[in-house]
Amino acid sequence: MRIAIGGFQHETNTFAPTKASFEHFERDGGWPGLRRGGAILETMVARNLPIAGFIEQMKGTRHQLVPTAWAASEPSAHVTQDAYERIAAMIVEGIRDAQPDAVYLDLHGAMVAEHVDDGEGELLARVRRVVGARTPVVASLDLHANVTQQMLDCADALIAYRTYPHVDMAETGARAAFFLAQRADGMARPAHASHRLPFLIPLSAQCTDLEPARSIYAELAALESADVGTLSFTPGFPAADFPDCGPVVFAYGRHEAAAQAAVARMAALIEAQEGRFDVPVYGAEDAVRRAMAIAEHASKPVVIADTQDNPGAGGDSDTTGMLRALLACGARRAASGVMVDPAAALAAHAAGVGQRIEIALGGKSGIAGDAPLRAFYTVQSLSEGKVDCNGPFSRGARMDLGPSACLAIDGVRIVVASRKTQLADQALYRFVGIEPTQQAILVNKSSVHFRADFTPIAQEILVAKAPGPMTADPSDIPWTRLTRGIRLKPLGRPF
Repeated sequence: MRIAIGGFQHETNTFAPTKASFEHFERDGGWPGLRRGGAILETMVARNLPIAGFIEQMKGTRHQLVPTAWAASEPSAHVTQDAYERIAAMIVEGIRDAQPDAVYLDLHGAMVAEHVDDGEGELLARVRRVVGARTPVVASLDLHANVTQQMLDCADALIAYRTYPHVDMAETGARAAFFLAQRADGMARPAHASHRLPFLIPLSAQCTDLEPARSIYAELAALESADVGTLSFTPGFPAADFPDCGPVVFAYGRHEAAAQAAVARMAALIEAQEGRFDVPVYGAEDAVRRAMAIAEHASKPVVIADTQDNPGAGGDSDTTGMLRALLACGARRAASGVMVDPAAALAAHAAGVGQRIEIALGGKSGIAGDAPLRAFYTVQSLSEGKVDCNGPFSRGARMDLGPSACLAIDGVRIVVASRKTQLADQALYRFVGIEPTQQAILVNKSSVHFRADFTPIAQEILVAKAPGPMTADPSDIPWTRLTRGIRLKPLGRPF
């Protein structure tokens, strides 16, 4: 087969402060920048990305890959209409030109554009119109996808990650390749079934290292069989204000009855666990005080997740609430990152290592309850922001965070960069000279992905909330467009 491949990745927090323009997709940062044609095959090597796993799985087969375009941006508010239409056109026109026998797309599943609620559903519909009803179209999805009926209708199969932290992104791409190869060998288009669950699940509670998600995903894998080729559960991204936001179970099987039976069993299991989808979330100073108490007798760092300013969920990674809490509580041997403030990074570079600079750090996003923290900071180190990541989530990534620095104030050191990425890899401390294993407290701007690389070095992990755009409790979000009746949190009030 000639298989056209491409991808368009964005997780949209419709309450976030900054939209994703075309330029955000073009440039390298935490994600690779826009790639077209053969550059996709050259770039996506040995990386924990779905398209990389798909390409690797197809090596040595008789199938020919025809790359179109692949683009991703850090999560944020809506994708601009300009960015959506330009990137979608690259993919769709590339597929049209390829005249393929099959299509694979590396998608997220929770993209909202300025003019399109269902970014992936619209893209899949455009692809389907180009290739016709009989050409196989398979897409991989993020675990946080808000799966819509249009997405299900327009693809032969949607195959989602099963881990959060997403250590199985490449593996999911490989599973999509295996499924598509079966279609090439004559497998009929599978029947599908789906079920939308009636409650939103907080992001931190979706972690598959914790219960109940750990057991749910183990059962999900066990339910796959010769009759049910692939089964997925997407807990959803609970920060996209449109009617299809929320968790979905979906399956593909040889016949509809088998797919429906698997979906019904999974849905019943998840709904029976509804009340367990919760994790303790501390106020900022409460979290720091608890971390300090634990650290007094600990041999390893206490890690605090600054979950509401998670750049992996739409935050600009520049709020100062947790930094203020560390200073107010007198924390020592503490480090935090990544604080995104290009002006502060440039000021540090202009001053030089060892100098004290007075700046207003962070707080540029206009988040309610947040503000820049003006103080004197000591420049401890400088970096051009090139970071090679090796942790389970970010493995193989070479990030370009622009001019960066380590700034110190009292007993706290801060990783400051010019471009955002969530602090999910220990290398994001080390590149500015902070050894994470030697700290008493680490405050990571991340919700869950950091656990993949930090759980082994952590004495304990706490989840904290300071002002930020990724509200930890979905019932606190000012929703306007959800489906009526969905519960705004596990066992919570209905919308």
